Amino acid sequence: MIQLQAVAYVLGQFLLAFSGTMLIPLVYGWLSGDGGVAPLAYAAAITAGVGGLVFVGVRRPARELTQREGLLLVVSIWLSVGLFGSIPFFLSPHFATFTDAFFESVSGFTTTGATVLDRVEVLPRGLQFWRCFSHWLGGMGIVVLGIAILPLVGHGGMQLYRAEFSGAKSERLKPRITETALALWKIYVALTAAEFIALRLAGMNGFEAICHTFSTLGTGGFSTRTESIAGFNSPLIEWIIIVFMFLAGVSFIQHYRLWVEWNPRSLISDFEFRYYFLIALVTTAIIGTILFWNSGYDPSTAGRTATFQVAAILTTTGFVTDNFELWHPLPQLLLLTLMFVGGCTGSTAGGMKTSRVLLLARVVDREFKRMVERRGVFAVRLGGKVVSEPTVQSLLNLVYLAFVVNFVSCLALAAMGVDVLTSITAVVASMFNIGPALGAVGPVENYGHLPMLAKWVLAGDMIAGRLEFYTVIVILTPAFWRK
Repeated sequence: MIQLQAVAYVLGQFLLAFSGTMLIPLVYGWLSGDGGVAPLAYAAAITAGVGGLVFVGVRRPARELTQREGLLLVVSIWLSVGLFGSIPFFLSPHFATFTDAFFESVSGFTTTGATVLDRVEVLPRGLQFWRCFSHWLGGMGIVVLGIAILPLVGHGGMQLYRAEFSGAKSERLKPRITETALALWKIYVALTAAEFIALRLAGMNGFEAICHTFSTLGTGGFSTRTESIAGFNSPLIEWIIIVFMFLAGVSFIQHYRLWVEWNPRSLISDFEFRYYFLIALVTTAIIGTILFWNSGYDPSTAGRTATFQVAAILTTTGFVTDNFELWHPLPQLLLLTLMFVGGCTGSTAGGMKTSRVLLLARVVDREFKRMVERRGVFAVRLGGKVVSEPTVQSLLNLVYLAFVVNFVSCLALAAMGVDVLTSITAVVASMFNIGPALGAVGPVENYGHLPMLAKWVLAGDMIAGRLEFYTVIVILTPAFWRK
């Protein structure tokens, strides 16, 4: 039986810690003197007050969290983060409704990067910092951060770790799960420092460098400029961001092998990384060639623009240096395909993940062999290892759930009067946490004009996609709540 008391107790801890994260942009806004301090102060106080009341008012549970309680807690945390994270936006005059504030908050923490704002520059620096900081917190996983810094009832951390951070289900880097979470966050912080320094040396001021570092490493896409990275008009800045977007799309398990254990062979021999690199290389070559021959770009601009947009979409970061809606249809279709693929399992990127796409291809290949040789017994292999049938079934279930969520969401948006192209691509961009899509929500557009209910549907898609569908949908089933 699910003990809601256990879920509420840990949720209270998270809210208290979460209120502390609001103090960082609050202090920055106060020191910069650019405003936006009051909404952050009120939000921090409200979040701390609610978290404190829940934490003090609920008795500490005597046992560790069960799997079902872990799933319910993860969904509760993400909904709470979206809700309380929207308070600074809602209390500012720049968001017309709570729906817009909630959409912006969920888009930030799920690292989607879709915005309702026409002009980002109208926000004071404190709120701009909070927008981009939400990417950084949500990138590695707000729950994984909690596991690293909170006691979590002393036990049950692995249940939360598995529910949120899919790339580490089969691997622990350390004997204790808290040590594993902390090790991942140390690498995350080190990469953050490296990119910040690189962007500062490239000419960005400190504020824009830290904000774009948060967005890049979290594979989010929020920028301090409405024109996104195109607003800087700097090839050097673009190449730096390309490198760190690509690194953010690599499994942090492999980052640990590379940077901590100094084992580059592990990265190079990893089948998922090789295909991830190959997909990026091939699509960049095709798009760059089309931009050169069809759109009249010079070779260096075509190569850089193609590389940037492929990296931005494949890693689901969503930064923009060019309006790809004006490109030839083939590059647009390739970018749309990359939205489904995403980065490596265990990275901060969204999408289905490269390894799952490869596994799905192997499963289809096995079915073809079975049709030809009906008596044959064929195993599905990936990376030289046999994949178990439960894993194959889990993949097929995930694909089915993604299809159902996509279809239902597209129907809902179309019923609200949103055109077909915008409905399909907006749902895909939200489900897989990308941000810019095609149609009325293209790379130079925003989501502010969509109907209110459409924004709620897309916000739900963002959370479902960030938690890879299972975690969200399973708590909606009657079986989950049975004793």
